[in-house]
Amino acid sequence: MKSALMLVDLQNDFCHGGALAVHDADAVINVANRAIELCKVHEMAIIATQDWHPDDHGSFAVNAGTEPWTTGELNGLSQVWWPVHCVQEQPGAAFHPQLEKQSLDFVVRKGQNSGIDSYSAFFDNGHRAATPLHHWLKGNQINRLIVMGLATDYCVKFTVLDALDMGYQVALLEEGCRGVNLSPNDSQQAIEQMQQAGARLITLSELA
Repeated sequence: MKSALMLVDLQNDFCHGGALAVHDADAVINVANRAIELCKVHEMAIIATQDWHPDDHGSFAVNAGTEPWTTGELNGLSQVWWPVHCVQEQPGAAFHPQLEKQSLDFVVRKGQNSGIDSYSAFFDNGHRAATPLHHWLKGNQINRLIVMGLATDYCVKFTVLDALDMGYQVALLEEGCRGVNLSPNDSQQAIEQMQQAGARLITLSELA
């Protein structure tokens, strides 16, 4: 069983002061750095995902002529209308400055197609196109993922569910996750959904 640590969207726009800041997100960076340190001891690969949107992305409320945080439909799929965030090559799309970026072995960028949102690190929301992630994992004979990051109820959840569907074993590092919580219980429900699908909850101490 070969494992990898997957850090989901630890980017400036999702952290304090960012365009789509998640509550207490900065605390996740310390957890990530500790997890990186522990996983490197065990010679695990470190993977990071990165939202990487063109500025005309259809999920942005300003482009859809809607109000942020409301919901609608984008190309046949249910869509939350988001503030402009993680625009390619802009500071908001960069990894958090305190993240140990030099330890990353692979970065997978998602959300580059302006016509469809992409929460999962594996596919867009309609499963119409795949990222290079699965191919890279298979090429490196990785079959177990330790997942943490932002946000619990969106990109973490859909990454975990897709990974499980594709046959990976998944451990969720819960203390390294924070959620958007458009509704108060969204993150807790997401964790329960991931568990029901087969993910196991772990703590940093289990990586030591």
